[in-house]
Amino acid sequence: MDLETGSRQNSAKKESWKTVLILAYQSLGVVYGDLSTSPLYVFRSIFSENINHTETNEEIYGVLSLVFWTFTLVPLLKYVLIVLKADDNGEGGTFALYSLLCRHARVSSLPNCQVADEELSEYNKNGFAPERSIASKLKSTLEKHKVLQRILLVLALIGTSMVIGDGVLTPAISVFSAVSGLELSVSKEHHRYIEVPSACIILIGLFALQHFGTHRVGFLFAPIVIIWLFCIGAIGVYNIFHWNPHVYKALSPYYIFLFFKKTQNGGWMALGGVFLCVTGSEAMFADLGHFSQLSIKIAFTSVVYPSLVLAYMGQAAYLSRHHHVQYEHHFGFYVSIPEKLRLPILVIAILAAVVGSQAIITGTFSIINQCSALSCFPRVKVVHTSSKIHGQIYIPEINWVLMLLCLAVTIGFRDTKRMGNAAGLAVITVMLVTTCLMSLVIVLCWHQHVLLALGFVFIFGTIEALFFSASLIKFLEGAWFPVALAFVFLTIMYVWHYGTLKKYEFDVQNKVSINWLLSLGASIGIVRVRGIGLMHTELVSGIPAIFSRFVTNLPAFHQVLVFLCIKHVPVPRVRPEERFLVGRVGPRDFRLYRCIVRYGYRDFHKDDIEFENDLVCSIAEFIRTGSTETSSNNEFEKDDKMTVVGTCSTHSVWMSEDNVDDVDNIDAAGPSELKKIKSSAGTSELMETKSPTETSELMEIKSPVKSPQMIRKRVRFFVPESPKIDSAATRELEELTEARECGVAYIIGQSYMRAKPGCSMLKKLVINYVYEFLRRNSRAPSYVNAAHASSLEVGMMYQV
Repeated sequence: MDLETGSRQNSAKKESWKTVLILAYQSLGVVYGDLSTSPLYVFRSIFSENINHTETNEEIYGVLSLVFWTFTLVPLLKYVLIVLKADDNGEGGTFALYSLLCRHARVSSLPNCQVADEELSEYNKNGFAPERSIASKLKSTLEKHKVLQRILLVLALIGTSMVIGDGVLTPAISVFSAVSGLELSVSKEHHRYIEVPSACIILIGLFALQHFGTHRVGFLFAPIVIIWLFCIGAIGVYNIFHWNPHVYKALSPYYIFLFFKKTQNGGWMALGGVFLCVTGSEAMFADLGHFSQLSIKIAFTSVVYPSLVLAYMGQAAYLSRHHHVQYEHHFGFYVSIPEKLRLPILVIAILAAVVGSQAIITGTFSIINQCSALSCFPRVKVVHTSSKIHGQIYIPEINWVLMLLCLAVTIGFRDTKRMGNAAGLAVITVMLVTTCLMSLVIVLCWHQHVLLALGFVFIFGTIEALFFSASLIKFLEGAWFPVALAFVFLTIMYVWHYGTLKKYEFDVQNKVSINWLLSLGASIGIVRVRGIGLMHTELVSGIPAIFSRFVTNLPAFHQVLVFLCIKHVPVPRVRPEERFLVGRVGPRDFRLYRCIVRYGYRDFHKDDIEFENDLVCSIAEFIRTGSTETSSNNEFEKDDKMTVVGTCSTHSVWMSEDNVDDVDNIDAAGPSELKKIKSSAGTSELMETKSPTETSELMEIKSPVKSPQMIRKRVRFFVPESPKIDSAATRELEELTEARECGVAYIIGQSYMRAKPGCSMLKKLVINYVYEFLRRNSRAPSYVNAAHASSLEVGMMYQV
């Protein structure tokens, strides 16, 4: 069924079992912490709806049966066996499903999509559905109707907003429930003064640890989760054999029928508490990019699932033999723990609750990073915490916002009932969105029969709709919070996406014609200064209006000018050999180029020096390969004709790097050879030496032995002699290396958006205030380095 992830599975086969087991071990500390701590509050939340616990035990058996089958159907059957297979080249989450749909049907929210993007290796569609099939009709319907595309985008944004809400509520309820175990050892008067401050201190410490990264946090937290699961599983076995060995009979679905028959409306309202047993299931899919399918499946089926089932059965076995405990302690987790073990279990529970919060925090970082890359969230700082696994990230701004909201929830609600109502609605909404998107993936991406998709929606959609209705009725009892929070984040994301689209539409409508450029003549009527100018634009074709504005006010620019477009495509990663699209703008003599740099939503951007080297190498490779084609100076390529060129690592013929001890000890090299000496302090000196008597081969540099501190890196750009390169291309390459020697300048457009006069008040509010506020307070684009010595900002007003 999983046709999309063939390449991912092939790479997984090459992974050693040692790597898989290490990832499975780490996943226990990152992915399953939230799911593992659910016994702390599930039974207490269920029986908070005034359900009587009678001597017949029909209520407790019915609750155990509900918990068992919910836990089996949702995490095990839905996620482990089905949803995990719908990864986007190894990435998971709501936006991974949306990305899959964008590639198989033209419903992408990205404005500057190109046909060339579909030729990327990871953009594989793996065949097409027959023209008359239902999948083909569904695909054409989605592509024709913009309203359906917007609904699909809003659906993905709702799921994302609820994930963020879950990232706020889960840490609060997990830590608060763990600390509530103190109620059995201190008086009620003292307990209320200890509970909230203790939970707040723990939450602050948890979010302060996030900057260490998933890799370190996973190794630190995994032993805690393993000890926690072992303890609750062992205590569950003890309670089963000591109190009620026949509790296994409650696993029969028949007791669910008896439960609803006896409790009726109260039982239906208790469904919101039942669904808390699967909080954290979405983290298995959202955190998929941090680990692998196999490692997550091994950890769940071999450790998490059996331990939690035994824990719930043990709690039910104890409660089935105790009907006389006071109500406030009756259904708490700690009451079923043997008295001598309560204190150590309390300590382990608090630590496990901290770990449980880690799962959803990590998932929140992942999904916000995806949204930002796909222009659906304001730009934020993304810190990659692992050099080996690119999916492991940390977002400082989101981390501290989540912390403040968690503290507000803990201080404001102060009880697990309202926190549980809020968390339950957030979790159920995310799962409903996943179910809806998965049904489309089954038809459009996997090309399965529509009945299979309908069956998936019917089974899981019906179950989740029942739980959703039970949670929604508690709107005034805490469930309003995730709705309000989701509304705020949904507004932010949709306004940012709307403003981004309008800005791009303005660029397209006001771009300069190529005829205007040709009318300026070969010299372009402008002074050309030495160096390379990089002018950023969102356009993938045409000349941006900011260029005409620039040359009108300052009639001079660099001898080599590159219209640089850095764009994201709906794939997780772009291979280095497919990253650059290079083409000419105008005739060859103009020395104007267009370079489109493509990134996936999981790619990380290189630093300035490395990026500049890759860019120059890519243009040089484009010139070299283009020289073999028949062309003249009077002919020029069409503006939309682009060539795929890899990064420097794929054509190192243009540059060489070795260690030198000093600038003064550099010997002469081949003709037109450009050398770059890069010091350890980050400064660089450039020099070019020409020797008519020497060949173009690189020469070894002989120098006295120096200390390691004096050794410097040298990157040398040169033009190799080749009979396949014509004289015009050689001159072009020499100009490129000469311009690179003089340095690179960034010409950055600083845009300000305003709504057109006469438009509606709503549009003015959205563009003039909300979008501009978000733009001013978001991070600068990745291509902008504020500390760059050669940057020039060109201001321009956008009226949309």
